[in-house]
Amino acid sequence: MDIAGPARTQVNGPAALNIAAVAGTGESLRMKSFRKELWFEAPQRRALMNITPDVGECLRESGIREGLCLVNAMHITASVFINDDESGLHADYERWLEQLAPEKPHHTYDHNRTGEDNADAHLKRTIMGREVVVAVTAGKLDFGPWEQIFYGEFDGRRKKRVLVKIIGE
Repeated sequence: MDIAGPARTQVNGPAALNIAAVAGTGESLRMKSFRKELWFEAPQRRALMNITPDVGECLRESGIREGLCLVNAMHITASVFINDDESGLHADYERWLEQLAPEKPHHTYDHNRTGEDNADAHLKRTIMGREVVVAVTAGKLDFGPWEQIFYGEFDGRRKKRVLVKIIGE
């Protein structure tokens, strides 16, 4: 898998939600909601991309200090997951995923009989997951040691998007 950075573009921005009658006090809590799409285009079929800085920038743009950040792949052959940014682990993922759902031979997958050649990419996405949720504390993504957010591309060479949705105050 190539770890090189893809072309990236972003759209959307902040909004606000009103939550009334907090704990029966009659007070209103104003919760913010922020939405942005990040676009990626891997030049090869498979890639892992560390998108933690992109998500951190979304958090800064949102102005949210306490809350939750959802990051999810908006395509059925891509994934978002959290793990360590270590090249040996990335090579292990490639080897392991290819053992579980090999790309070839294409004819071994019923899905590929429809004219597609990406059944393995659908299975890899299922294994690696669709989304992550990260706590936001004091205006920062609240990670454990070594945790980073990754976009996993399993059927690249075209533009795909990742949704970042942040709610909080």
